[in-house]
Amino acid sequence: QVQLVESGGGLAQAGGSLSVSCAASGDPLSSYAMGWFRQASGKEREFVAGINRSGGSTSYAASVKGRFTISRDNAKNTVHLQMTGLNSDDTAVYYCAARRLDVSYSVYVREGSYRYWGQGTQVTVSS
Repeated sequence: QVQLVESGGGLAQAGGSLSVSCAASGDPLSSYAMGWFRQASGKEREFVAGINRSGGSTSYAASVKGRFTISRDNAKNTVHLQMTGLNSDDTAVYYCAARRLDVSYSVYVREGSYRYWGQGTQVTVSS
């Protein structure tokens, strides 16, 4: 099974940019659909972005579309989330998630679709 470790979180100014990454080990990432979720204090975890096994298809939450970009490098077993135009609503713990697939090249947006999760990385946006 795959193990996921997020990195790159931290503090950003409103309107600024930040990138978070997810490094996978234990299994080739090319077998997994990947997603980014976030959980703000006192709120439920929510979908942010998803990408299929090949990287050819992506999906975004309406709140981040046009500001965030998800990408993957299967050769390096990594997934990235580039965030721009940050605002205070983006403050949250960001989690990467993986779902193993044998054939499908779908993108998944539901939390329950993912089996493997990282520990999360904090992103704080100051206004």
